[in-house]
Amino acid sequence: MRAEAGREPHDRVLRELIGELSTLSAQFRTQWAAHHVRIHHYGIKRLRHPDVDRLELVYRSMDLPLSDRAVYDLTIYTAEPGSASEDRLKLLASWAATQPSATEPTRHESH
Repeated sequence: MRAEAGREPHDRVLRELIGELSTLSAQFRTQWAAHHVRIHHYGIKRLRHPDVDRLELVYRSMDLPLSDRAVYDLTIYTAEPGSASEDRLKLLASWAATQPSATEPTRHESH
């Protein structure tokens, strides 16, 4: 969050969130004041999905400079081949493939 606040110092919503968290949490306030910034460009994320439960994904982040003033962060997540997380991602992908797209036209039949 600190890295994002540094990149976007005029982001009103982010400033308000930091203020609210600082007001509500002494731990947040102390950690925010310490100015410890660690940006991780690779590692493991552990997530809990409501349909498939636990996922452990390897990630790698890259900064993509798209113009003189803008840098975008691209993060790629993958599951280790042969892992339970890979099987769970495949299951999610199969479900997504069978769902109609929001951009697909719907058919209306007249009677």
